[in-house]
Amino acid sequence: MKLKQISIFLENSPGRLYEATQALGEAGLNLRSLSICDVSGFGVLRILVSDVAKARRIIMKKQLPARVDDVVAAQITDTPSSLAKILKLLMDKQINVDYMYALAGTSSVDAVMVFCFSDNDQAIQLLLDNGVKLLDAESFGILENT
Repeated sequence: MKLKQISIFLENSPGRLYEATQALGEAGLNLRSLSICDVSGFGVLRILVSDVAKARRIIMKKQLPARVDDVVAAQITDTPSSLAKILKLLMDKQINVDYMYALAGTSSVDAVMVFCFSDNDQAIQLLLDNGVKLLDAESFGILENT
């Protein structure tokens, strides 16, 4: 149930985000999700991409610093307190959310949260035990071969 996410470190300057996304697009890769945040003059671009191995080759060719991380995607009901209920489960078991971001769900009644936990395996088991639907690579149309 873990997904491979690529984190690309970009200088916070005009054109750097374009350069990375243009290179992936020219290679025929679809971005399945995207999050970017600013950290001390650099941006961290986190993406789920249609073909992880191909994306890694493109990013390496562009000489952009990057790494592949494991993340967990959970489908939750798009209603008040749904996220808080999941976070309470995690808090009670002392599992930290290192970061997370949201994307639109597959219907108007759900949302998808992408998490990186302090312990992904323990979090996965806890979420499954509590009936949370986790999404796999196939759900996103992602090839994860490396």
